[in-house]
Amino acid sequence: MEPKIDFKDPSLYENRELSWIKFDQRVLSEARDKTIPLLERLKFISITSSNLDEFYMVRVASLQDMVHAKYKKRDIAGMTAEEQLAAINQATRELVSTQYNTYTRSLVPLLKKEGIHIIDAHENLTAKQKEFVDKYFMESVYPVLTPMAVDASRPFPLIRNKTLNIAALLCGKQSEDETVFATVQVPGVLPRLVRIPGEENTVTFILLEQIIERNIGILFSNYKVLCAYPYRIMRNADLTIDEDEASDLLKEIENKLKMRQWGEVIRLEIESKVDKRLLKFLKKELDIATEDVFQIDGPIDLTFLMKLYGIEGYDRLRYKPHKPQQVPEIEPGSDIFAAIRKGDIFLHHPYETFDPVVDFIRQAAKDPDVLAIKQTLYRVSGNSPIISSLAQAAENGKQVTVLVELKARFDEEHNIVWARKLEQAGCHVIYGLVGLKTHSKIALVVRNEEDGIRRYVHLGTGNYNDSTAKLYTDCGIFTCKESIGEDATAVFNMLSGYSEPLVWNELILAPYWLRDRFLRLIEREKRHAKQGKEARIIAKMNSLCDRGIIEALYEAAASGVKIDLIVRGICCLKVGIPGVSENITVRSIVGNFLEHSRIFYFFNDGNTEVYMGSADWMPRNLDKRVEIVFPVIDEELKKKALHILEVELADNVKARVMKPDGTYEKIDKRGKVLVNSQEVFCSEAAAAVPRENAVDGRRIFIPAEPVE
Repeated sequence: MEPKIDFKDPSLYENRELSWIKFDQRVLSEARDKTIPLLERLKFISITSSNLDEFYMVRVASLQDMVHAKYKKRDIAGMTAEEQLAAINQATRELVSTQYNTYTRSLVPLLKKEGIHIIDAHENLTAKQKEFVDKYFMESVYPVLTPMAVDASRPFPLIRNKTLNIAALLCGKQSEDETVFATVQVPGVLPRLVRIPGEENTVTFILLEQIIERNIGILFSNYKVLCAYPYRIMRNADLTIDEDEASDLLKEIENKLKMRQWGEVIRLEIESKVDKRLLKFLKKELDIATEDVFQIDGPIDLTFLMKLYGIEGYDRLRYKPHKPQQVPEIEPGSDIFAAIRKGDIFLHHPYETFDPVVDFIRQAAKDPDVLAIKQTLYRVSGNSPIISSLAQAAENGKQVTVLVELKARFDEEHNIVWARKLEQAGCHVIYGLVGLKTHSKIALVVRNEEDGIRRYVHLGTGNYNDSTAKLYTDCGIFTCKESIGEDATAVFNMLSGYSEPLVWNELILAPYWLRDRFLRLIEREKRHAKQGKEARIIAKMNSLCDRGIIEALYEAAASGVKIDLIVRGICCLKVGIPGVSENITVRSIVGNFLEHSRIFYFFNDGNTEVYMGSADWMPRNLDKRVEIVFPVIDEELKKKALHILEVELADNVKARVMKPDGTYEKIDKRGKVLVNSQEVFCSEAAAAVPRENAVDGRRIFIPAEPVE
């Protein structure tokens, strides 16, 4: 008799945070890929930095809070918070080292060959450039700066989170015996990349901090500047909000946002050649340990490269911009409600335009037959046309209910502004259920028609954000099915009035019964496999770290279920474990667009079921958020959803496949038909009749030729 497998054994699981760092390494790998246009590679360096910033402010900060609270409970991989922090520190240092090597040794020389020069130190300026830089400093930079010295009468100032600063060590002009610390913030209101005169047919830039460093003596004219170095700190930005005690959630979050600037310092980045006295002073004043100091060999905060990515005149160094195509079922400017009445409509962004979603709310706002609009908003764009339409609808006398999630991390301030604007327009604004983030993506329009009231619903996997809809891959459907309309009404009644209906038709909600539904669907495939039937699960999501779901997948795989997972980011499941996960594959696709859609396929003994929604397989999505997962009912729409999964499983250009040791590798393409899933979807959206081909017995559309 074979020994029983303990599916709770920590060795079967990957640590969540280390898995995230592997994801950022995959992003960085795009910057190292020589087949990608040069400026696109710069973009991925920038994204790696931005990702790491957020990771530290939230995840690392949370672990440090656990250590301070003497929290000893181990995670699913058996690691304490202290052990995780030590492992994260080592992995991050390797990531940052690779990132800067890629930038300084590969990308900067390649930029130079293309006529794009970045001056790495002000000492390297020509006489003409020095004259230009000094004039620019006096005219544009000097008036904005606030130099701050620290002495007995002037305490150490507040150094704001993520701002770039320059630390200097000063002394009297007559004697170097007594030193004074000083700091100046590099102003975020000015461009960090400053274009300066250069050689003919080239463009030359210098970083703003280099201009300030060159002229820092002017800021402290009574002192001698011994040395000056750029630095940046990261603070704990994880908000803890006691919603039960908060009489006004909006005001409570506003107060907490102010406290972010005073959060504990969790990371210090400073130039690698920093003076030891200066570093010692900073560490003491910022109360930061040596292991949390990162000495950087290059420009601090590489997110500035996103600005360089957009430089004019170098289109040849970027991918040709993708233009989202029209949704075939919806003619631009036509009656969107008439189109939906003809049948459910599938949306696939950014390959297809997000305009129909914007038009759905815009037309509803103006339509005299529309009685009510209800919508959830998690993250919206800076100048959102949807917000404007909702406000206009309320001004037109319609019943408008909007759930604005104030707790959407790093969008809190943004969402407070929108909430106030909507309230002023006469919308009924609600902030969701106590203790839960509302992450679901749903819009409901109630319309009075000849045959009575009809409800039109949009359900999606992504935010109602017209800007990110051009960058993120997401799916959605329009429907006026009565069963879904009834559920949509029930969702909003629950969010606004705390009333939960006894019966639901189609929609599956977290935190109520989504977890149980997924476990039952996985269990059903396991049962079919044990009966000798074909059993298959394909699931695409952003992250997979819920132990209960992973256990169920392990058990199903051990019973013979074939499981293919497409997980962009965190994956705590391991593949290739004998008797446990030999039937499971995991792949991650990092491409020109951010993979964001969630699609779940269950073979169900040939009676295929497909679901889409806003939830990943994470504890927070299943237990701590209001999420909606919806079935794709229409057979033609079901085929479209399955087609997305099939093409992504055939991707051998951008996909990286998890190995049993936890590493991710690209697929050997030699002699194979090239399949870049994102390019396939772009081609399909643009083509009236896509070409058909076959891969592994599945019908997909292939735009490329075999590799020699």
